[in-house]
Amino acid sequence: MCKVEDVRRVNRTKRTNKRNKRFDSVLAVLYGLFILFAASLIIYLFFIQVIDVKKYKIRAQKQRASQNFAVRGDIFDRNGIKLATDDVFYNVFARRVDYDDDKSSPEAIATALAPILNTSKAQLLKKLNCQDQIIAVKKDVDRNTAKKIAKLHLRAISLDKKNTRVYPQGTMAAHVLGYYNFDADIANGIEYAAKDKLEHIENSVQYQKTQKGKIIYELSTDPVATAQNPKGLDVTLTIDAAIQHVCEKELEKMVLEKQALRGTVIVMNPKNGEILAYAVYPTYDPNNYRKATPLQIKNWTLTDVFPPGSTFKTITVASAMDLGKINEYSTVLDTGKTKIGNWEIKNYDYEVHPYPGQISLEYLFEHSSNIGSINVAKMMSSHEFYDMLSKFGFGSKTGIDLPGESSGLLANWNLWDKGIHATMSYGYGTSVTAIQMISAVSALANDGVRVTPHVIKYTPEEEAVKIKRTQVISPETAHSITRLLAQSVNHGKSVIKMDHYNVAAKTGTSRKPKENGVGYTPYMYTSTVGYLPASNPQVLVYVMVDSAKVGAIWGNTVAGPIFHEVTTQVARILDIKPDKNVTGHNTKTNSN
Repeated sequence: MCKVEDVRRVNRTKRTNKRNKRFDSVLAVLYGLFILFAASLIIYLFFIQVIDVKKYKIRAQKQRASQNFAVRGDIFDRNGIKLATDDVFYNVFARRVDYDDDKSSPEAIATALAPILNTSKAQLLKKLNCQDQIIAVKKDVDRNTAKKIAKLHLRAISLDKKNTRVYPQGTMAAHVLGYYNFDADIANGIEYAAKDKLEHIENSVQYQKTQKGKIIYELSTDPVATAQNPKGLDVTLTIDAAIQHVCEKELEKMVLEKQALRGTVIVMNPKNGEILAYAVYPTYDPNNYRKATPLQIKNWTLTDVFPPGSTFKTITVASAMDLGKINEYSTVLDTGKTKIGNWEIKNYDYEVHPYPGQISLEYLFEHSSNIGSINVAKMMSSHEFYDMLSKFGFGSKTGIDLPGESSGLLANWNLWDKGIHATMSYGYGTSVTAIQMISAVSALANDGVRVTPHVIKYTPEEEAVKIKRTQVISPETAHSITRLLAQSVNHGKSVIKMDHYNVAAKTGTSRKPKENGVGYTPYMYTSTVGYLPASNPQVLVYVMVDSAKVGAIWGNTVAGPIFHEVTTQVARILDIKPDKNVTGHNTKTNSN
């Protein structure tokens, strides 16, 4: 019995010793791992703090990095008149966490700020005692008020600087300038098109700030630079503020007089595509664009299309002439009316001139002959006519440096029937934008070359990239059309005729289609396009008024007077040399 107990005791002792040895082994391994971890940590910290200190110093600097409040560049007209600029305002905030019982208590803050913010102490105190951690005390405080607040050194008050875009000339060129919303980063017009340039900072100054926003001055910190706001690049437009003012004034006067829906006047230098004025009505004040209606803000001259009417006859005749179908001295048959399919087409003056017979191209323009234009168009195949219209830019964007441009509507030639081919000749078979129309006619005034219309004044290097020149017709064709147009104006009694300048121009009137495209409304598009002096065109003007309701509604009676007043004043502003010694003969009237 004793021997059995001894054996058991020995076995238990062996098992205990075995467990102890296993525990000691595990403990030794853990101890070794701990020593290894500690050594690794020491080595890692040594690398961070001694060997690789520059990397983490840079990372810390980036976390504290800041730069001055940037402002957008200004926008100027071609003569240096400021059209858009940034104004700096401040929002005043209170931080509840920094309230104390001394100078930064709500009572003390309200007492100090009430007279500066021009508000009652009670109202201010009520606002300061709300439970929000960050309290908006007042928004859009001007610079002088902000300086007064800063001098108080109120620990619980902070000033948040912000930009507001300001348009010193009010509504002038609103649809060219557009608007800019800093809070939502939303823009329109040039504010959108030139956004990258207006916000481009060439020499951005960076420095470090503490958590509370104080500048950390180092040996490399420039104290002067930290106090200055970096500014984007300025943009100069081709717009002439004086001409823009004239266009807007004359357009608004006629639209109100005729109770029209809307209208536009565009003035361009046809030789280089620079737009000197771009008036759009109805207009709005970009300083208060939030109060404007969508109709007021929309630059419909870029987006909306309409049948151009008789102004398009200049394109029809120029196309046929450049193709060699006619020349400056050709005559065409004008029967006064014709029938195509089930449609009867008449001249507007059919009752007065029922059968003009063989007419000259000058007569065609002066009397705005629909039948003469149809017979000119018949000399071209649909393919030929379509190709010429495409060269003039119809059916495609002009490339103007403003957002939202439409391509207009020009059906492919293989979809034309006899009716489309005929009505195309006098401006009903296609739909155009206002900018397309002036761009197309610019080729007639510029030796047959169409230049991309633009409102930004580019450097020669930028112009080489952005501005395209397209030879649409030959110089000889352009000169012939110019002479014919000038003669038609001089020999008639149209209001667009001028005493001291030969004007190459054409009026137009077209019925306004219904919005669903089926049939026509009772209203008209009235327009006039032309350039002067005809001997050496310096300025091209396009006028279009939509849905005039009072008096005689023709291109000559609605758009024509605007054209005459604008060209008269533009010639004076630009000091254009007259090319006419005597007043043209007043023998005939063109009322279309």
